[in-house]
Amino acid sequence: MSGESDCTRTSPSAGSPSDSELLPDRPKYVCTLSPDLVTKAREELQEKPEWRLRDVQALRDMVCKDYPSLGTCLDDAFLLRFLRARKFDYDRALQLLVNYHTCRRTWPEVFSNLKPSAIKPVLESGFVTVLPHRDPQGRHVVCIRPDRWTPSNYPITENIRAIYLTLEKLIQSEETQVNGIVILADYKGVSLSKASHFGPFVAKKVIGILQDGFPIRIKAVNIINEPRIFKGIFAIIKPFLKEKIANRFFLHGCDLNSLHQNIPPVILPEEYGGTAGKLDITAWNELLLASEEDFLHDFSELVLPCDSSPHDLLVSGDAEEKQCDDSLRGMKPQLYYCY
Repeated sequence: MSGESDCTRTSPSAGSPSDSELLPDRPKYVCTLSPDLVTKAREELQEKPEWRLRDVQALRDMVCKDYPSLGTCLDDAFLLRFLRARKFDYDRALQLLVNYHTCRRTWPEVFSNLKPSAIKPVLESGFVTVLPHRDPQGRHVVCIRPDRWTPSNYPITENIRAIYLTLEKLIQSEETQVNGIVILADYKGVSLSKASHFGPFVAKKVIGILQDGFPIRIKAVNIINEPRIFKGIFAIIKPFLKEKIANRFFLHGCDLNSLHQNIPPVILPEEYGGTAGKLDITAWNELLLASEEDFLHDFSELVLPCDSSPHDLLVSGDAEEKQCDDSLRGMKPQLYYCY
């Protein structure tokens, strides 16, 4: 993604050259969706192939009019991610795009120097990986294993950086933009001391990004081997979850049969009762590390219009934030009680 604002070059005035003449080097969009996925996108996302480029141009015009200093990429393929994530609702897609940049600006510990080589220790630990096979609905399965993290080695923000880059790589695929992803989180061996690193501040930031600041469709979150302490963890994050997302959480405990009802054994590794061999993190690590150039973007800070403020751009305002913080103060003891 280019960090340079293209708006001054994409909103020609009367009598000026056409957009294509101003930007001859803009990549021409070529749809890579199969006929079945084109149909799925039409039915589920309200994406009409005959109107696709018109919709992209409409979003591009809105960015240039309302946020000319956003510093975002305005290529067709990039903007399509946001339209698909919000079912081609222009206003919601624009809000998502602005949130995407605002999140980067407001959490420098995560977004500074964000590239695969910078999080290589996290990748080598096996904290996060992607299973080699998609599920029957065509969705990638992102496997997260908190027990692989040693807090004394690096802070929790490094894990978040690794997850974010994983999602950035996945969302490059149009198939993933349409089908979404599934998360498999294995909480085996997570202790109270390790769970304490995932406090209300981090929880709120991460959930804010995943729900309202990143163009990806999370279709299910499967939790396996969760200890009793997870009740406390979930109590911390639940106030921030939208009802639709909260209903996509499935707690399986140690019941692999329950897990297999959501993710078929044929794509799962042996560690989770599957038939796809041992869990191998090498292939995904090599793929992500080989994509270094994809992530060497200039993530410019979001420049807000003079009549806007950060809380206007993000979904939750000060009042809602205070309410959540107050509720969390009452919930925090549950973390220790459940343990």
